[in-house]
Amino acid sequence: MWGGLLSPPAQAAQNPYERGPAPTEASIEAPRGPFATSQTTVSSLSVTGFGGGTIYYPTSTAEGTFGAVAIAPGYTADQSSMSWYGPRLASQGFVVFTIDTLTRFDQPDSRGRQLEAALDYLTQRSSVRSRIDATRLGVMGHSMGGGGSLEASVSRPQLQAAIPLTPWNLDKTWSDVRVPTLIIGAQNDSVAPVSSHSEPFYSTIPASSEKAYLELAGASHFAPNISNTTIAKYSISWLKRFIDNDTRYEQFLCPAPREREISEYRDTCPHA
Repeated sequence: MWGGLLSPPAQAAQNPYERGPAPTEASIEAPRGPFATSQTTVSSLSVTGFGGGTIYYPTSTAEGTFGAVAIAPGYTADQSSMSWYGPRLASQGFVVFTIDTLTRFDQPDSRGRQLEAALDYLTQRSSVRSRIDATRLGVMGHSMGGGGSLEASVSRPQLQAAIPLTPWNLDKTWSDVRVPTLIIGAQNDSVAPVSSHSEPFYSTIPASSEKAYLELAGASHFAPNISNTTIAKYSISWLKRFIDNDTRYEQFLCPAPREREISEYRDTCPHA
């Protein structure tokens, strides 16, 4: 009994968007999270504005709807280069859409528009739309797809999170970005060197915005195309923190992580 009452004191209402058990270092590094997943293929012939793709999603909605993330590949690549993110992120409690672009040569501004079109399809027409909370959406992308994720963030500031992966874009100034953005660069990137891409992208996003810069030690431009525990654990933490508003994941983002796989980390520090 508490003060003569038959029940404990009322607790603050839980975050309604939390999904899954409390995270640990092991749980965010694991190849799979707590949710069973399935996938469905979306033909390019059935959509407009992008090239189709594959949707990965948790099979149970017992905990409610999920946030969703669209992911674009880089120049000359297709969705297969980003396929490892699908089950890895979906099993942590997201609907994930890895997309093909209209052509393999689309530039970042086009890839940004295609990410938006993919999110619209996902939330309005897809077979899993009832599983998605359309107010909790994010974008990711590699190389020109990463540049596209920045473009989509400017065009659609209501997005909850963006993760450009070794991003490439001729535009170096992103003062209009208000979406919480985690930029992942690669120390030995010779295609989109961090000094002329990831670092200026990060530095020009306003300090008032939620942002972080993670540089993969010794990694090349193509590090995001292969299953990578460091990319996964911090991407999961970022998406959970900002799409799901799940402050349980702040511990992995702030204070700045110190790992041999990370050559540099900058952060405005989120921000309960």
